[in-house]
Amino acid sequence: MAREAAGRPPEETLLLWKREQAQLKARVVDRDTEAWQRDPAFSGLQRVGGVDVSFVKGDSVNACASLVVLSYPELEVLLVDGNGVLHHRGDPALERQGPRGCGKDTGMEVVLTTPADPCALRQDPPSFGVACHLGVLTDLPCVGVAKKLLQVDGLENNALHKEKIRLLRAGGDTFPLMGGSGTVLGMALKSHDHSTKPLYVSVGHKVSLEAAVRLTRGCCKFRIPEPVRQADIRSQDYIRRTLGVPRAPTPGQERSRKAQNPRGVCPKGGSEEATGEGRPPEGHSTQEPWDKGTGGAKLDATKTGCPTSAVRQ
Repeated sequence: MAREAAGRPPEETLLLWKREQAQLKARVVDRDTEAWQRDPAFSGLQRVGGVDVSFVKGDSVNACASLVVLSYPELEVLLVDGNGVLHHRGDPALERQGPRGCGKDTGMEVVLTTPADPCALRQDPPSFGVACHLGVLTDLPCVGVAKKLLQVDGLENNALHKEKIRLLRAGGDTFPLMGGSGTVLGMALKSHDHSTKPLYVSVGHKVSLEAAVRLTRGCCKFRIPEPVRQADIRSQDYIRRTLGVPRAPTPGQERSRKAQNPRGVCPKGGSEEATGEGRPPEGHSTQEPWDKGTGGAKLDATKTGCPTSAVRQ
């Protein structure tokens, strides 16, 4: 299914995207608008959505977006909708063209999403990324959750930042992400007692940073918030099934591999497996049964321009 990726989009296309973003940015609301957001336990909140985009390593053409809706506070999967339409990677129309039903007709009352493309950091206007874009277009509260620090406005993963991470002792501990402009861009959150890496939470739309951090923490069974984790599981599964990408080893297979290689030395030409941080303990299913007829959304990524800025996700 390999196809040659196209080059940078025409300048007029980039200008059109930027104008659209500037217009949408003016509609962003960065405060709490729902009654449940002001309740310490989020009483009244019943459905939380998660949106994730998975890419194929070394493939700039194919990607997959997935939407999952979970109950709250039980965090049980209620709806899987991965049947989106063809989409260009980095296109601002992701939020319009992404998983169908990504709106109030799904019953979800808030959305957690990850940045769709790291090259979004290089674009203008600032402070308007995927979570803002998705929130404005769906008119839903939206929270941005990144697994890695987005190094913008002077933010750097330097020694000072790493020392702040080291001082995060327990799940729920945080520190602000202060940009060079003096603006608080988000919050670093230790989402789980046993996690060694923080999450980076930011405001998308119709939610305060304080409520965004509390909700992210409340959605974590493991390091990654469950709505995003479940969406990621399904988007990656769709890529494996449709593109033939090898499935990651199960915990049992990993133990067998380590038993055959007790020193932990990587086979020649291989690489160490990920630690599996965020995976459930043994005997716990990592994935709900796949809903019949729901797959993942195959996304055409032939446009490599990245119109969104992820200062605010």
